[in-house]
Amino acid sequence: MLVNKSTLLSLDAFSKTQEDVRIRTKTGAIISISCILVTVLLLLNEWIQYSQIVTRPTLVVDRERNLKLDLNLDISFPSMPCDILNLDILDDAGDLQLDILNQGQFTKTRLDRMGNVIEVSKFKIDDDVAEFPPNDENYCGPCYGSIDQSGNDKIESVKDKICCQTCEQVREAYLKAGWAFFDGKNIEQCEREGYVTKINKHLNEGCRVKGNVLLNRIQGNIHFAPGKAFQNVKGHFHDSSLYETSPDLNFNHIIHHLSFGKTIEQLAQLRGATVATSPLDGQQISPSFDSHLYRYSYFVKIVPTRYEYLDKMISETAQFSATFHQSLVTGERDPENPNIKYSRTGLPGLFIYFEMSPLKIINTEQHFKSWSGVFLHCITSIGGILAVGTILDKFFYKAQRTVINRKSTN
Repeated sequence: MLVNKSTLLSLDAFSKTQEDVRIRTKTGAIISISCILVTVLLLLNEWIQYSQIVTRPTLVVDRERNLKLDLNLDISFPSMPCDILNLDILDDAGDLQLDILNQGQFTKTRLDRMGNVIEVSKFKIDDDVAEFPPNDENYCGPCYGSIDQSGNDKIESVKDKICCQTCEQVREAYLKAGWAFFDGKNIEQCEREGYVTKINKHLNEGCRVKGNVLLNRIQGNIHFAPGKAFQNVKGHFHDSSLYETSPDLNFNHIIHHLSFGKTIEQLAQLRGATVATSPLDGQQISPSFDSHLYRYSYFVKIVPTRYEYLDKMISETAQFSATFHQSLVTGERDPENPNIKYSRTGLPGLFIYFEMSPLKIINTEQHFKSWSGVFLHCITSIGGILAVGTILDKFFYKAQRTVINRKSTN
């Protein structure tokens, strides 16, 4: 059966162009140049977006709770001498890290009240106090009733007797008995070693503490408190007797640096990421009122954070947010706000209560657009501009032809 020619022509999907498309016009040239410029601008914008580096965060469950977390701190106490300043860490797992400042991880810098450096030391006060034991080999130092020495009369050898030969041993005996040691005055071992003279001489100094230590990734607290710490069945205590009798001392402080996790130098180079690894840096607490019996507390929420860079390097650290609170440990009313009355809270000091988040933030550094997305956008941009240009050219050409035909008719 023969097919009608008109029916066959209607099925042609590749219909031939009209003759007028071969005609070149000034309007067509202007539209062509405009299309080229717009195409170049769009392609340049795509390249700029591809070259732009951003950091995109992802929130996941932290599955590395067994790892330790670094604590990095650098804090100055203008009115607290290094001799009686103590740092302890306690957590909910029962892990106690007592007297950390005297274990070598930290550097203590003695300061005058103007903040000038007097001396830098990594050792505790007793290490640089010269001990002068008596020449008598049969000497057995008294413990002043803090330890029962009544049985020493029946023992001939000094080595087998219960003795307190040094000032430090007397102080340890006082702590175990729960007695106040004060400055060691009238204790012959402390007078002989120069402890009493030295500690009273340093009462008008300040202290800057700098160092790092490892924490368990659970809830706990870090506290700077006055006096040597001790632990017994009743709980955790400090011998704050010398602090209580020295009204010029307080825990006003300057936080030069405080962070959790490893310090990352590349954090400053991250683009598009909110970095909060040390939001308390520069914090200075120095109230106008008498702050001798004040406790300063920071409640810190720590979020483990990982940074993944374009060069495949991975850095683990932690971000945190903090809330500050100050209170009188005596249970009196706030001098600045009489409507507030504090409960009795124990020791004055600087306390940092930390809590680990069960979630983890992964910040991934990447290009703003993927190369496949850029390629697709380039193709669609070129095609779209050509289509719009074609429509505009046809519209202006037909408008011009219509005007010309009307003029020729008239």
